[in-house]
Amino acid sequence: MVKREDIEKRSEELLQPIMEENQFELVDVEYVKEGSNKYLRAYIDKEGGITIDDCVMVSRTFNEILDKEDYIDESYILEVSSPGLGRPLKKDKDFDRSIGKAVEVRLFRALNRKKEYEGILATYDSDSVTLTMEDESSLVLDRANIALIRLAFDF
Repeated sequence: MVKREDIEKRSEELLQPIMEENQFELVDVEYVKEGSNKYLRAYIDKEGGITIDDCVMVSRTFNEILDKEDYIDESYILEVSSPGLGRPLKKDKDFDRSIGKAVEVRLFRALNRKKEYEGILATYDSDSVTLTMEDESSLVLDRANIALIRLAFDF
């Protein structure tokens, strides 16, 4: 049986030419089980935002490639969508794009008796993320303890 990570990696490789051809960004690929179904999800974006027509085009094109490559040996549902407003920061390019912006962070283990923080993303590296807090102090968080980090948004 093929591992989840291998399916995600191969899917990213096969999606990349479609992204480049259309000037889209491949934000993330995930292969997950929800209930009794497996899902192969591709999250795409572009300058100015992704449209439903963009998602349909990528889905159809990628589906043809999936049929030819046939590297997933179980049934699954393919979904192509926008990452949405609350998209998590996962890759270095996500962090780079978010420097100087407000982020929300949820931790696995409490730090100073809190598991949720909001601040301005100041810096990051492979081990830590540094936020500038409202009082201008710096808070350094261990990346291994971060369950979720995403752009903060107000309505």
